[in-house]
Amino acid sequence: MGNPVLEIEELRTSFSIKGDYHAAVDGVSLTVHENEVVAIVGESGCGKSALALSIIGLHDLKTTKLEGQVNFKGQNLLSLPISKLNKVRGRDTGMIFQDPMTALNPLATIGRQIEEPMDYHLKLSSAAKKKRTLDLLRRVGIKNEQRVYGQYPHELSGGMRQRAVIAIALACDPVLLIADEPTTALDVTIQAQIIDLMKELQNQIKSGIILITHDLGVVAEMADRVAVMYAGELVEIAEVRELFVNPLHPYTRSLLNSIPSNMEAKAKLHVIEGIVPSIQNLDRIGCRFAPRVAWVPEEDHETNPQMHEVKPNHFVRCTCYKNFHFPEGRVGEKDYVTS
Repeated sequence: MGNPVLEIEELRTSFSIKGDYHAAVDGVSLTVHENEVVAIVGESGCGKSALALSIIGLHDLKTTKLEGQVNFKGQNLLSLPISKLNKVRGRDTGMIFQDPMTALNPLATIGRQIEEPMDYHLKLSSAAKKKRTLDLLRRVGIKNEQRVYGQYPHELSGGMRQRAVIAIALACDPVLLIADEPTTALDVTIQAQIIDLMKELQNQIKSGIILITHDLGVVAEMADRVAVMYAGELVEIAEVRELFVNPLHPYTRSLLNSIPSNMEAKAKLHVIEGIVPSIQNLDRIGCRFAPRVAWVPEEDHETNPQMHEVKPNHFVRCTCYKNFHFPEGRVGEKDYVTS
């Protein structure tokens, strides 16, 4: 594993709702190394995108409170004034946004939007910028780069727009790349192409990548390590193979057990009871997943759940994993190795 690129320590992101602050990201600690893909997975509403936007400072600070540390290149990004943070964003860090149609400016050409971060960070001549932009378009798999350079977002397909967004993120060769649901709005064929593209780029740029997703298939394809997020907290962190072979936290096991399988004909899908609680109504004392596994005795949960290193580089929050089981009469658990 390479040197650390990003070290997050006890990050807490709270949003103002009716005068009170409520944490959507609650005490998250995570390290990303160079040439490593760390996937952050969980249901919608668990805090994944809030975490991503916190790292690069895209929240409105009038309604958001950030605490903890996001250490990057020897400095805490949370404490930087906006003038210094702007020198990091787009240069050392790049972001691939979830919806390319809303991420792109409809009034600017694709070429102009890729060149914009170069104007701010690289100070290249017009000819050098255009050459670099055309190279980037080819790099992300766009063959007719001269034509696309002068086109507007509405003239491109969804897959082409996503490739353009990736080109913008790579414009200044960042050492940290954050990809927020990069394949969500795409059909299956284009998803596969984007995954292959990102894997190829990972081999080329050797950057640390944070991959935000709820698609466990994408995780299995791309990630080196996985961090499972629930209700603002990380509940399990492990290397990707270890997580799929030996999931421990009840939430992780429930997520994996919800994946459709072709092994059993007409088998019913496992459904996780309840929903992710809203940040306003979240009980922050005790195990946050306890209400959704009501059959697990209260004494199996910690009062103040902590992350435990159960194996080298495998961390699990709360002791409830030790005696967790799926209840009788419900869809059974897949054959995971748990010893």
